[in-house]
Amino acid sequence: MSLPTVEPLHQPALATELQGLIDQKTKPLGALGRLETLAHTLGLILGSTAPVLREPQMVVFAGDHGLAARGVSAYPSDVTWQMVENFLAGGAAVSVLARQHGIGLTVVDCGVRHDFAPRSGLRLCKVAPGTADASASPAMSAEQCQQALAHGVALVRDLPGNALLLGEMGIGNTSSASLIMARLLGLDIADCTGAGTGLDAAAVQRKTAILREVLAHHPGVHDPLAVLAAFGGFEIATMVGAVLQAAQERRVVVVDGFITAAAVLVASRLAPAVLERCVFSHRSGERGHALLLAHLRAEPLLDLGLRLGEGSGAALAWPLLVSACAILRDMASFASAGVSARESAERSTD
Repeated sequence: MSLPTVEPLHQPALATELQGLIDQKTKPLGALGRLETLAHTLGLILGSTAPVLREPQMVVFAGDHGLAARGVSAYPSDVTWQMVENFLAGGAAVSVLARQHGIGLTVVDCGVRHDFAPRSGLRLCKVAPGTADASASPAMSAEQCQQALAHGVALVRDLPGNALLLGEMGIGNTSSASLIMARLLGLDIADCTGAGTGLDAAAVQRKTAILREVLAHHPGVHDPLAVLAAFGGFEIATMVGAVLQAAQERRVVVVDGFITAAAVLVASRLAPAVLERCVFSHRSGERGHALLLAHLRAEPLLDLGLRLGEGSGAALAWPLLVSACAILRDMASFASAGVSARESAERSTD
């Protein structure tokens, strides 16, 4: 398949105009801190000095992992499909937060080891019932990887709105994210591996040893798509396709935690300008996430010690994006409000 192309947001005139508007709001320069940076970013992504976020869409990508059979998670694989049902029933954290903030919620079966009855809010995009065990073979074939990418592209094309919030569910997917991160960034797997669903210190050591074994089983794999196929889940691959399509369409991409950031890492290796469309919602408590954010040169909006996934951090950060746009559109300037602006130069003392 031909992947979506993502052009750089080279808009120097708009960037200058946005900064001028922000600086002339009725406040001291920089007084709204990072909300000003966020407003500037959203204006550039949406190509407007008065940006409006329309019909935000939270998509939770779900898939099972063959590697989970090696004991890399504190929970059994059945939790993946059970949580999908929980999302659809409205009982999960992301369901509650999406409902609170008026965010559309779609759950995507990318490769769950369970058959779901079709219903509202569920997209059936199953490539296979879970990936293979990456310690014995690539997690997915090249063809399966391409199929998952294509599903992500098609999914976003069908969604309304101009903002995509990323969520995920898949027992074992912190292992996939750690493997992708370690290989693409050339890092030691121990620096990329954390507790996931709540492993204790000894279990994290066992998990790290298993992941080191997986990496050794795929020594020559370095191309981004080959890395994705070797180590990723179907939900991560589908997410990569969705991110590429959303970026091409100049939607705002709100990145959740560790697994979604790993998908963005892959997407950015395929199209670097993807990162210009991303807002990173939070820094999670998962060990590798802070390091991954640093490599992406991403400054997250929140740091609440979250490690739930699902898109919960993206949903929590969403009101900040709404506020940033409102400030840019609706806050008065010194001139319009009749308020005296700061003097532009120091008075002479002679």
